[in-house]
Amino acid sequence: MSLFKPLENNNDSKENNDSINVVEHVKCLIIGSGPAGYTAAIYAARANLSPVLYEGLQPGGQLTTTTEVENFPGYPDGITGTEMMEDLKKQSFRFGTDVRYGYATQTDFSSKPHKVLIDGEKWISADAVIISTGATAKYLGMASEEKFKGFGVSACATCDGFFYKGKVVAVVGGGDTACEEASYLSGLCKKVYLIVRKNYLKASKAMQQRVFNTSNIEVLFEHQTKEIIGEQGVTGVILINAKGEDVKVDIDGFFVAIGHVPNSDIFKPLIEMDETGYIITQPGTTKTNVTGVFACGDVQDKNYRQAVTAAGTGCMAALDAERYLGEIQ
Repeated sequence: MSLFKPLENNNDSKENNDSINVVEHVKCLIIGSGPAGYTAAIYAARANLSPVLYEGLQPGGQLTTTTEVENFPGYPDGITGTEMMEDLKKQSFRFGTDVRYGYATQTDFSSKPHKVLIDGEKWISADAVIISTGATAKYLGMASEEKFKGFGVSACATCDGFFYKGKVVAVVGGGDTACEEASYLSGLCKKVYLIVRKNYLKASKAMQQRVFNTSNIEVLFEHQTKEIIGEQGVTGVILINAKGEDVKVDIDGFFVAIGHVPNSDIFKPLIEMDETGYIITQPGTTKTNVTGVFACGDVQDKNYRQAVTAAGTGCMAALDAERYLGEIQ
């Protein structure tokens, strides 16, 4: 589910820009929370930009669905995703960020100041807008999958693979992402099953060869996931093979690698994106094709998708916004 709900008409709305009833103007508006949004807020507040941040439908973003985070710098003993987001939120509060609950439903970047509709009812204008709406991992949609999220089911091998060191895991998917996840996990785990619905891999030839040449990866072609089983955590998965028969596989962890969806719909069509909806930024910056609009975090990063890289681009976005505002004043 997208964290930001688009209305039927966004930037191409029939509503004339001049008729929009703006009820509030801010210097710097941040759309979305998570590591990118909160870090942008920290830097923007310290630069006296008086940032206003709307958290979205999932305050803290994807990381709040992760039980333990052990690879974010500064937490030697690890921390839960929810606690870490609360820490970042408190830090942004400390410097004066106005953090609000609410979600963006429509945007108008056709003229300045830029305008964003909040909760479908309140238009806000802003001199600078930082987009940090993130991306949503695709899941299979099973009840058992939902039950074990954070307790054996994950959508990020880099984030959670360490917890399965020396254990047996399964990865579902047949594209580059799934092959990359399986390859990464093969260096940690005793055994990796790659569950592929088709009788072939969609991944690039190079990624396919890497998988086939890794001794502890077993590809299960023409298998579909029926149910993930366990009690306190995942202990196995029931698959359906090409003959329609149930096949039980004992595993300790289940990784879903069927892609992500960037939460970018409300910024179409004025913000330039790639074919999958990731916002395109100018190399080495967070600048979009619209002056005064910046993008950071997973909504513009389809390669790394890590909390620390999201935080880094959040810092960049605030610095880019600060320089931009200094130029127009």
